[in-house]
Amino acid sequence: MLQDITLAMVAAALMELRSPIAMYETDLHACVRQRLEAAAFPCQHEARLAKGCRIDFLVGAIGVEIKKGKPSAATLTAQLQRYAACEAVDGLIVVTERSVRIPKSVCGKPVQLITLSQLWGVALP
Repeated sequence: MLQDITLAMVAAALMELRSPIAMYETDLHACVRQRLEAAAFPCQHEARLAKGCRIDFLVGAIGVEIKKGKPSAATLTAQLQRYAACEAVDGLIVVTERSVRIPKSVCGKPVQLITLSQLWGVALP
């Protein structure tokens, strides 16, 4: 059942992701989709949460936002606030190539960061 999917379950599946260095953000979307499907999680790509508010993936009530490179912390936090304000979202996972400081919760909803460069086991400049 979609309601039984937790942030911890989705994060555990995405922590197994070993994507190559991506040329485009759409390449990362494809890797995340493949990983979610391999974990048997049904997901919506480019899920509309509200007018003008679309998240990269919605897995049950867990939103997954993907960012290539190292995003601006302020811009990303503002984006997460818009997502967290939506009733359809119980928690958020941010997948980035490089680490960024973001809050551990937004609007009372948990936020988890997954940094692909750390999963690669290689420190990138």
